[in-house]
Amino acid sequence: MSECKVLLKHADVPGIETLSVYESCGGYAALKKALLEMTPEAVQKEVLDSGLRGRGGAGFPTGRKWSFLPNDGRPRILVCNADEGEPGTFKDHLLIHRLPHLLVEGMVISAYAIGAKRAYIYLRGEFLQGYELLEEAMREASEKGYLGHHILGTDYDLEIKLYRGAGAYICGEETALLDSLEGRRGIPRMKPPFPATAGLYGLPTVVNNVETLTAVVPILEKGAAWYRTMGTEKSPGTKIFSISGSVQRPGNYEFTLGTPLSEMIETAGGLPPGHTLKAVVPGGASCAYLTEEHLDVPMDYESLQAAGTMLGSGGMIVIDTTHCIVRLTKKAMSFFRHESCGKCTPCREGTLWMDQVLERLEAGRGSEADLDMLTDLSGNIAGRTFCAFGDAAVAMVASSVKYFKEDYLAHFELGGCPLEKEPVL
Repeated sequence: MSECKVLLKHADVPGIETLSVYESCGGYAALKKALLEMTPEAVQKEVLDSGLRGRGGAGFPTGRKWSFLPNDGRPRILVCNADEGEPGTFKDHLLIHRLPHLLVEGMVISAYAIGAKRAYIYLRGEFLQGYELLEEAMREASEKGYLGHHILGTDYDLEIKLYRGAGAYICGEETALLDSLEGRRGIPRMKPPFPATAGLYGLPTVVNNVETLTAVVPILEKGAAWYRTMGTEKSPGTKIFSISGSVQRPGNYEFTLGTPLSEMIETAGGLPPGHTLKAVVPGGASCAYLTEEHLDVPMDYESLQAAGTMLGSGGMIVIDTTHCIVRLTKKAMSFFRHESCGKCTPCREGTLWMDQVLERLEAGRGSEADLDMLTDLSGNIAGRTFCAFGDAAVAMVASSVKYFKEDYLAHFELGGCPLEKEPVL
């Protein structure tokens, strides 16, 4: 297997961010098919049959998520989570910058399928250029009749509002995002009720990631059966991976799910000459490490879960033996400590404590008892918080102690890092 470009098929076409070029590449054909030839229920069934899973990290089946909305007569809302803040991940950034009309088209189709007449894009505040490109794409789509009132001459209306967040990692969690959209501090809500029942302003709400919504377009265009010819039975389709770190050609690559880890690294140019693989973070900083023994692991949801980690958002960080795992783990924990919303005691206090312990260990002033403490702390944070932030915060730490205990011991013996210098990732 090699790259399989579905979403990124036209990403390199000059001017693809404009409506005219996007239409010349077949843009909005799927929207016409959905609105003019299919009922909302048929669109929803097509997405369900495709097996599309959420590409934001959790991997929950998209069609099933849509089906949870209650039929109680209340207005429904679609929210696009474009608050991409996972360290190592920059795929949504690319989709917004190069293919803003693909996102608009995917949102209109998805909103039509769930019966929503209002939709929101919650965009990371730092993505100023992406904000401007989406504004222009929505303006062009409205003028052409792809968005707004009586879309394509039908009686379906949809208004999309663009909202810029303030750069809080926690707002990537869907209920914290909804609180932020409502003008409040972004902190996770108690669940239940879930957003499908009581989401934005208490209304039935679906929150989907950028990549998930854009994937709806080729599914509607070519059908669920076609989509299932790619990937695995339980993880069908393609996924964009942001590959960075110790590779010669870092960037965004689209693969069918189930492609071996080793093949993805080779596609990104492999490691620099003379360098040896030490570890891989497969899906962003909220995922546990993999090692050289995992190179043959298929990159799909089930296989990675069996390997003790997860696919996450696809932010793959490749680490070679010139990098200090202890230092990298400390950097990740410092990030999570800073980004904790502070609502849950295990997360608020635990990340602070773990960051301080890791700082001591990285400086060579710790002991083997500190490693036992880190393992114990990880177990007292994971699964004990309102949202998945706690699990994310400890994943790299717990796996670093499991796989790289000798690296920690070397710091104790030498009174500091055994590497003379650490190249910057």
